Amino acid sequence: MTEPADGVGEVVATPSALARVVEAFRTGTGPVAADAERASGYRYGQATFLVQLRRRGAGTALIDPVALPDLSAIGEAVGDAEWVLHAASQDLPGLAEHGLRPARVFDTELAARLLGLERVGLAAVVAELLGLGLAKEHSAVDWSTRPLPSDWLRYAALDVEVLVELREELGRRLEAAGKAEWAAQEFEAVRTAPPPAPKPEPWRRVSGTHTLRDRRQLAVVRSLWKARDASARARDIAPGRVLPDRAITAAAVAMPRTAGQLVALPEFAGKGTRRRAAAWQRAIDEALALPADQLPSLRGPRTEGPPQPRTWADRDPVAARRLTAARELVAARSAELDVPVENLLQPEALRRLCWTPPEPATAETVAEFLRGRGARPWQVELLAAPLAKAFADLD
Repeated sequence: MTEPADGVGEVVATPSALARVVEAFRTGTGPVAADAERASGYRYGQATFLVQLRRRGAGTALIDPVALPDLSAIGEAVGDAEWVLHAASQDLPGLAEHGLRPARVFDTELAARLLGLERVGLAAVVAELLGLGLAKEHSAVDWSTRPLPSDWLRYAALDVEVLVELREELGRRLEAAGKAEWAAQEFEAVRTAPPPAPKPEPWRRVSGTHTLRDRRQLAVVRSLWKARDASARARDIAPGRVLPDRAITAAAVAMPRTAGQLVALPEFAGKGTRRRAAAWQRAIDEALALPADQLPSLRGPRTEGPPQPRTWADRDPVAARRLTAARELVAARSAELDVPVENLLQPEALRRLCWTPPEPATAETVAEFLRGRGARPWQVELLAAPLAKAFADLD
């Protein structure tokens, strides 16, 4: 596919053009195909810079949410119509920021996972199920660019061109496999999921930090991360474009005492990085001057969850055996049902169950435990009793 069936119209960027889209979608029929484009890797945060919508009888609308931040009239126009998205969890938060909150969702990526497809990217699923090629060459461009090039808009329109047709084929296959109800529960869980809780120490996600074994080095990472984040936020630039992770970890290892020593590092040789060397060195100096009791721990923040599984054998051998048995059971059911392990049961829920199981661990108490940690009814029905039995067999 190289051209949308209806061609590529003008980007909707004025109230009058939006009003025409609202009326077209109000009189359209069937599901609403939706997609959203961000500028990840270019801009700070996950703002949406283009919304693509398509409905039978209404055609495709490419909407600029920067010019038109309130799109709630479209949601009101389509009422409780189903929305079809690929990897809905990525787009729903951004759509909600613009007043688009679907009453029902069909996630084509999740459906493909539940059907056991090996590749679940949109282009791969469209190729396997519909026999169509879908161009993806503009998937990582800077969608905050204005005006958007015509070939980018063509790509964006193609992303929703066959979503409803794909949904129909996936729906047929889910019914045939006896997985339609499983999918419905998964889609509703995605639609109603709350925003993820903020990480208590997000700076620990800097790549390479896990290799550092000195608290002072970790303090340098933390200080540089905070300086980078503040600069990126103020300039609305992706943090990695302000200062790459590899530069942060290189500085943490070297712990330079002067800006001259800092720019001698290969990772700080770039023109932009050298220009801001004094600011980066100030952040490093702050970390180097911290008293010992203010240095970050090597282990990271305390959490309510279980420790890393690699430590279980030493800390709680019984829990380690439970985890091994549970993973083997879930893996076997995964192969039998042709559903990925991570979709059969959330790994975090399984770890928590194995670390602190209910007492006694019966089918009923295990089911209650899993429900309390977000497991869907279909997952509980498949796994609660077998997991309880597996635990009992270890006694």
